[in-house]
Amino acid sequence: MLDNFNKILSESNSQLIELIQKFDQAKVLVVGDLTLDEFLTGQVERISREAPVLIIRHEGTKQVPGGGANAIYNLAKLGAKVIAVGIIGNDDQGKALKTIFTEAGINTSGIFIDCDRPTVTKTRISAHARQSVTQQIVRIDRKSDAPISETLQTQLAQFIQAHIDQVDAIVCSDYGEGVMTEIVIDAALKHKLVVVDTQKDLDRYQGATIFTPNLPEAELAVGYGISDTNIQTASQDLLKLTNAKQILITRGENGMSLFGQDGNADHIPAFNRTQVFDVTGAGDTVVAALTLALANGGSVWAAAVLGNLAASIVVRQFGTTTTNTTEMLTALEHLLSDRPD
Repeated sequence: MLDNFNKILSESNSQLIELIQKFDQAKVLVVGDLTLDEFLTGQVERISREAPVLIIRHEGTKQVPGGGANAIYNLAKLGAKVIAVGIIGNDDQGKALKTIFTEAGINTSGIFIDCDRPTVTKTRISAHARQSVTQQIVRIDRKSDAPISETLQTQLAQFIQAHIDQVDAIVCSDYGEGVMTEIVIDAALKHKLVVVDTQKDLDRYQGATIFTPNLPEAELAVGYGISDTNIQTASQDLLKLTNAKQILITRGENGMSLFGQDGNADHIPAFNRTQVFDVTGAGDTVVAALTLALANGGSVWAAAVLGNLAASIVVRQFGTTTTNTTEMLTALEHLLSDRPD
């Protein structure tokens, strides 16, 4: 099977290169749960006398887009023209996220402020002793479990409706933080090309073009464990559950499996199995490259291959990160000339 995949990959080389080169021509609207990821690092000085806890001398703070915001940022870094749609709080974290977007050339006119809830923020505190590696000690989450007001839900839906004819694709990035309500989902699903990345409740997105669950998310949706022996059955159950045209299950070191309503199945091997340092945010990278390939007329198979390729780059780096078309073209050349792993 691998030899056959390599043969098809080689034959599709020019098509894949052309799709990557056209990424900057696509216009994409992303609606979802916007998150700010904060990384605070420092050096351990001693144990506190106030309590049995570490005292850490602060060395640096890094703020990057997370959750649905990471999908938006990935698309922008790949060259796409992106409209961000979601909710932030009236706080410093929301201002920081919006600033990051603006500096990346992202249209933020679809981001609304909810004064009753904080910007979803995940703060990771890491530290190191002298001459030792940095390790995460604790994570602090700021968010609200209260439902978004009907007024804001309507504003989000109306914004999507007003811009739906201006974009080539819509991405729904659902991290379960409350933005993706029924009225918002219904507005997004009116587009002809809708890519859904949701951690649960896949059946809420009936008729979307393609879903991109990872293996645990797919297992949660079908209600049983998925292995090589029953993945075909699981894929058909997922297609029935969602009424989607395609299902792409990302399977970590086992690559990806793509299934369609016509019963066809394609298994794409992992392009990088030995240099994986951090898979954080890799799913958002898959969604970004996949969406841009589809938006530019690529086949679902080619789009999945490029999503896989992009993910193989970002997992080589620590933390939530992105890639770009130059790196993707280089990685594709390397993949075709000397398949690693």
